[in-house]
Amino acid sequence: MTRKVPIIAVASAPGKAGVGVIRISGSELKSFASSLLQKPLAPRQASLQSLRDGHNNIIDQLLAIYFEAPASFTGEDVLELQCHGGPQLLELVMKRCLEVGKEIDLCIAEPGEFTLRAYLNNKMDLAQAEAVADLIDAQSEAAVRSAARSLQGAFSDDINALVEEITQLRILVESTLDFPEEEIEFLENAQAKERLQKVISRLAHLRANAKQGKILRDGIQLVLVGAPNVGKSSLLNRLAGEEVAIVTPIAGTTRDRVKESITINGVPIHIIDTAGLRDTQDEVEAKGIERSWDAIRTADLVVYLKDAANAGKESAKDTKLKAEIIAALPPKCPILEVHNKADLLPANAFAASETLKISAKTGDGVEGLKNRILEIAGWSAPQEGGILARRRHLDCLDRAMEHIEKSEQFAANGNNSLELFAEELHLAQDELGKITGKLLPDDLLGKIFSQFCIGK
Repeated sequence: MTRKVPIIAVASAPGKAGVGVIRISGSELKSFASSLLQKPLAPRQASLQSLRDGHNNIIDQLLAIYFEAPASFTGEDVLELQCHGGPQLLELVMKRCLEVGKEIDLCIAEPGEFTLRAYLNNKMDLAQAEAVADLIDAQSEAAVRSAARSLQGAFSDDINALVEEITQLRILVESTLDFPEEEIEFLENAQAKERLQKVISRLAHLRANAKQGKILRDGIQLVLVGAPNVGKSSLLNRLAGEEVAIVTPIAGTTRDRVKESITINGVPIHIIDTAGLRDTQDEVEAKGIERSWDAIRTADLVVYLKDAANAGKESAKDTKLKAEIIAALPPKCPILEVHNKADLLPANAFAASETLKISAKTGDGVEGLKNRILEIAGWSAPQEGGILARRRHLDCLDRAMEHIEKSEQFAANGNNSLELFAEELHLAQDELGKITGKLLPDDLLGKIFSQFCIGK
């Protein structure tokens, strides 16, 4: 699943910095470290060392820390070198390490290979390993806290506890199958239905938390759509708090997608301002409109912006455009209709209407729009003990729930369907095992870790 040779990589971010970190992991690195630094290192002690090139010239003074297996991040011997953080200097240190490491076949690490080795050496499970990357990529304080909890094993503990409950239920079912002569009325005597309901309740709670974690991790892709000159770019600027899109009274000013990321109550919102949707003979604008439709097809939420002056007077053209937008939406993607330019109308224009009205120009109603965006996207106030989750986690939880619900149907048939009851429990357990990596195919495992940065 992974290479056996020692690996090396720069573990700090690219660019200039006060400190740059180089990480090396492999078997039996003690002699390599002694050769590299020309003196032995005591495990788990930071020491100031002089690194020299092949001609005995000093490259840098650095801190070296040697971690002896298995007490390390990867479970192998690990050597960390904390150098000065200049890119050219780090390149020289890497070059020297590779020169000395020829005898042990030291090579450059692949993306995520350090964390992959930690996973394969049972230093963490897959959900924790993914949390390493999520912690680095976290876009808000809430995301940082949730990723840290997942890294400490909170999400894995929930999964493992649920797997254990299903395991105990399977034991009861399969024991009954093995000893039919006992004529045990299994469902009643073993309280299987009650146990199954407890599993369903716990799985539903975990799915709800994971959905919140998915939003917190990936954010919400919000697409602003509408006819030309309804104020989409003005709304983008208002939400972003700066002039990120050009605004003019001329219809068709926005000819391509404009992207901006913001946070609302700690939730990342990735806003895409699209070209006004209309028929046009302008080739450049037409390309922008096609990209607008591409954005709609991948949206998490679409805000359909309309001119407030036309509220209640929807034309056949407007009706057709809305139908086309709805037809292009991905499954379960909501559409929020918003009327802009409310500042141009009398104060009581919407008195008897539930229409969401705003003024991107003055900011009136925009705070309410932000709250509505979070509500429709499925976000609720963060709870203590939140976790981060990925799309694959949600997919596994959804499939597990499908199998559990099928098992409930078979349970209702009594002893006549115990084999099918047991099989659905087994399939649900397998889906949960994929989250922590206990039953994950090697090709998917490689794909997951390839998305990590080099050095992690």
